[in-house]
Amino acid sequence: MKKFILLCLLAPSLLTACSDDDYVYPNVLTEMTDLVTDHTGTAAYLKNDEGIMWSIQPRAGLDGLTPDSVYRTVTMYAPVNDSESSSLKAILYNTQSAISPIPKAKDTFKEIHTDPVAIQSIWRSGSYLNLIALAMVKDRTHEYHFIDNGITHNEDGTKTLHLTLYHDRHNDVEGFSRKVYLSVPLWAYANVLQEGDEIVFTLNTYKEGMTSRSFTY
Repeated sequence: MKKFILLCLLAPSLLTACSDDDYVYPNVLTEMTDLVTDHTGTAAYLKNDEGIMWSIQPRAGLDGLTPDSVYRTVTMYAPVNDSESSSLKAILYNTQSAISPIPKAKDTFKEIHTDPVAIQSIWRSGSYLNLIALAMVKDRTHEYHFIDNGITHNEDGTKTLHLTLYHDRHNDVEGFSRKVYLSVPLWAYANVLQEGDEIVFTLNTYKEGMTSRSFTY
């Protein structure tokens, strides 16, 4: 099956911040967002996990994406105060793709790899479960995915979704630490889970070995 690889999906001009190290971006927010494209494949909107949507001010380098699509991204942007407009607008400074495939059942993987990472932060936000991980890398491509280990039914009537981080480092040398942004699309379980259900996310870490974190859906 196809596994998701840590790749930048967006146009190169979107991925380069200002080269002047002394430049200070005004009123900048940096967070995981959904980047929405229009029918031409141009980045048109940003939507945060609270459901607030901003239209992106046009500029060069926003095109070349898949039309009418949603990208999960880590984005640096600044809301624009425009008293003449009834809609919210934002200037997009920099964006990087997050790995965000819909989890796949365990038996769809030919092999299961759970190579270790370090947890920088992990949190539930909106319709996503987000993870910033640190992987030790050198020069090989690492593969990431989310394994769906099924749902169990609890005595109190709630359900628990069991997920595991798939990580194949392909025997890469542990040369230096690289930050990896991952985001589980919990919206894929909207017809299965309900408020109050539990999500157990398991991953292999350098510090704790196989460990789990629990979240309320």
